[in-house]
Amino acid sequence: MDVVVGRGFQILACSSPSFFGKNLYRTSLGVTKIRQPSRTGPAPRFLRSVVQAQERPTWLPGLDPPPYLDGTLAGDFGFDPLGLGEDPESLKWYVQAELVHARFAMAGVAGILVTDLLRVTGISNLPVWYEAGATKFEFASTRTLFIVQLLLMGFVETKRYKDFTSPGSQAKEGSFFGLEPALEGLEPGYPGGPLLNPLGLAKDIKNAHEWKLKEIKNGRLAMMAMLGIFVQAYVTHVGPIDNLMEHLSNPWHKTIIQTLAGSVS
Repeated sequence: MDVVVGRGFQILACSSPSFFGKNLYRTSLGVTKIRQPSRTGPAPRFLRSVVQAQERPTWLPGLDPPPYLDGTLAGDFGFDPLGLGEDPESLKWYVQAELVHARFAMAGVAGILVTDLLRVTGISNLPVWYEAGATKFEFASTRTLFIVQLLLMGFVETKRYKDFTSPGSQAKEGSFFGLEPALEGLEPGYPGGPLLNPLGLAKDIKNAHEWKLKEIKNGRLAMMAMLGIFVQAYVTHVGPIDNLMEHLSNPWHKTIIQTLAGSVS
């Protein structure tokens, strides 16, 4: 008699030839079968093993993740309801795209909160974040700033794309005005060196799974925070620190529910 045990189990070697009188073996389909020993002949030879529960964390408990999300990617919790990552090449691009968006979101949230705090406390006369783009600065015109940003961002994004299509090509000598030793490209999406990794974190990028996981988790949280900041600005027309101060002034009656209800009415 064969009994199939789910994917949440794995085979581990042990000294006992059986487990509660049942022989175990792993099939080619990635499941484990428990076979009752035959009473009419000698038991077949199997690996001496036991079953140990091994649950992979998924975004929805009990979910069976798609086969192309095998848990090797940083932050892989089996979430792909639209099947966007079925194509391996597309999956590589989406991974890099999420990483870049996560870093931009973390920088954006930090910039919005810091500048808004300086504005609310009166330390600096700064515009609210959603009006900063229309502000005219004295040291340069808007057109000049736009052209400079376009050139700099275009250069960086071009370098990043070339490194994605040909990993390691941008770390070769002569590819960055002789500054390659200061960058030390580790792998696509993870540049290093004293300029981009001054603290020397995750030098062994192949085994830096914990650092990658922390970064992508914080990046996803920042993307959700940016979405909240966008909605908050559209509804209340003030900055996040202003909303926080208003909520703290009367926590039981000035909440997100009352704010949304007031904006609809």
